[in-house]
Amino acid sequence: MIIIIIFTLDKILNKKGKTRYWLSKETGIDNNTLGKIYNNESKQIKLETINKICIALECNIKDILEFIKD
Repeated sequence: MIIIIIFTLDKILNKKGKTRYWLSKETGIDNNTLGKIYNNESKQIKLETINKICIALECNIKDILEFIKD
């Protein structure tokens, strides 16, 4: 069984009325890095990055990640 991890950053940003640009400025995370996460192109991500995103968006990890069994 393979578990696929999908970033759902677009959903939480839309829900909160925020943009990737805002998130980049709020967290100090490079906009290109956020773009890769947003578009599910990132192959790895630091826990520190996930932590910064969750703090800025006042959410939990389950709000920005979705696990799909394949």
